Amino acid sequence: MCRIAGLVTNRLQAEQAKATVGTMCDALQHGGPDDAGIYCSDDARVTFGNRRLAIIDLSGAGHQPMADNSRKAWITFNGEIYNYRELKADLQKLGAVFTTGTDTEVIIQAYLYWGTGSFSKLRGMFAFALYDVAGGDVYLVRDTTGIKPLYYYAEDGRIAFASEIRALKAAGIATAPDNRWPVWLLAFGHIPEPYTTLKNVLSLPPGHFLCCDKRGVHTLTSYRQTTPENYITDARTAREGISRHLKKAVKRQLIADAPIGVFLSGGIDSSLLTLLANHERGQLKTVSIYFNEAEYDERKYQNAVLDKISGDNFTHLVKQADFGANLPCILNAMDMPTTDGINSWFISKYAHEDGLKTVLSGIGADELFGGYPSFNRMAYLRYLKMLPASVFRAAAKLNKDNYRKLAYLAINDPVADYLFLRGLFAPLDIAKLTGMHEAGVNSILFDTLKLPEFETYDKLQAAWFETNLYMQNQLLHDTDVMSMCHGLEVRVPYLDEDLQQHVSQIKPSVRFQKHPAKKILIDSLGGLIPKMIWNRPKMGFTFPLQQWMKDTAQINDISIYKGEAAKSVIHKFGKGQMHWSRAYALYQVQGHV
Repeated sequence: MCRIAGLVTNRLQAEQAKATVGTMCDALQHGGPDDAGIYCSDDARVTFGNRRLAIIDLSGAGHQPMADNSRKAWITFNGEIYNYRELKADLQKLGAVFTTGTDTEVIIQAYLYWGTGSFSKLRGMFAFALYDVAGGDVYLVRDTTGIKPLYYYAEDGRIAFASEIRALKAAGIATAPDNRWPVWLLAFGHIPEPYTTLKNVLSLPPGHFLCCDKRGVHTLTSYRQTTPENYITDARTAREGISRHLKKAVKRQLIADAPIGVFLSGGIDSSLLTLLANHERGQLKTVSIYFNEAEYDERKYQNAVLDKISGDNFTHLVKQADFGANLPCILNAMDMPTTDGINSWFISKYAHEDGLKTVLSGIGADELFGGYPSFNRMAYLRYLKMLPASVFRAAAKLNKDNYRKLAYLAINDPVADYLFLRGLFAPLDIAKLTGMHEAGVNSILFDTLKLPEFETYDKLQAAWFETNLYMQNQLLHDTDVMSMCHGLEVRVPYLDEDLQQHVSQIKPSVRFQKHPAKKILIDSLGGLIPKMIWNRPKMGFTFPLQQWMKDTAQINDISIYKGEAAKSVIHKFGKGQMHWSRAYALYQVQGHV
């Protein structure tokens, strides 16, 4: 696990290129505290940098950037390849020679033997840059789910890339802001991919590789494998496949030469991972958080799981004073503004302090198995969309906060459907908060983001929204950046490629069941988790942020907000009439950034 950066350009001398990439790597040191390295090609066209967090093969043999013995290809790699041992065995049969025990070297040899077809053979979370010395091509590659980030800036035949946009900014490569980001943040609560807060800095799409040839021409190509369309209609077959693939995912994601553990919140997803991981390893280390606020205290659920396993549990009390004291650090760690990530920052901080270097997380289960309220709300959305758009435009003009989001239903666009379900502010409110015309806000929201057209308004559509918008842009991004700021790697077994492919083939009526939510996941593991954990209302990994932010002076300082609309939002928040996520987004737009 690492942070990576690099340049592909004919404009710099070797020392200049290395100095620039060195500056980028310095900005990423928090995510790779164990080692650092820079490679520059003989003609100075390609320069790779790496900051290493050593997880597999802790020796100096894992130093990056890395090349094969013949120096045919170079790589700088961030992530983990969980099936690297199987791939290594296959490659050795073909004649490949390995000198390290790393998964990094397996990627190089896989490319040398299978070309770009090797990318779809990788199972894991990864973002890497690979230089084919003989052909001159440079590839930027990202995993199919987008677990690991990779940002790039392409201009006049030059490409710069990094794991965080702060590296591109620190090196002076891209400093101009994309002035659309406040609109996205106030609507989504995050910056939707492929966009960032920097102009012309884009996120490489999941399951794609970008190829830059000798001429400086770059092309973007998908390497995703097509999922079979036939549905699994038999519930028993579906459950057996879920059990088999999840157990396999947990087993191979426990591979590490550094201390590893599990985030245990007390919910279904983390409890299952904890019990499965304990079965594989024993003496498991778990990390949990609790609060003085009784309605957020999940210790009895955590203890119900801990009673079934062996090992050490590290439990940490998080208080309002901790939030206030650490808020500046949390904001600095973000890389890009977001309304999520506070919980990930704290749990990652404690895991690092507990001596762990990698942990398993339950991200992805809600998206796969229908754990969010949106899966049920989608049916209501189907009926609402049958009404004339004029009804929603009229209702949105009423002077009530809860009604204004109805304006999204008057717009025939899947982005609008998602924002009705999960959005923070309505277009008219965003216009007032940013000083823009409403037409300009709508253009930013609906002309720049192109989603597949949906007509079904069913649970499969909800799953697509939650996976490709909320999880992709918010949960995965924030988990990565908040964990890596503490030098911690987070692994996500529910997003294992083979498990996802199996689940995608299950007939929706079998896959999604209401009572209880995620019933097929619970049943697939044969009653492994205690009933008290799944037989309760969904809570999620949630902090008491409504009260904490209400009592945080820097967020409620009315003097930092510009315009009556912004002041009105903060005033309502102080009176308990506004959700904390709205106030927090506005604070980042007007108060902090």
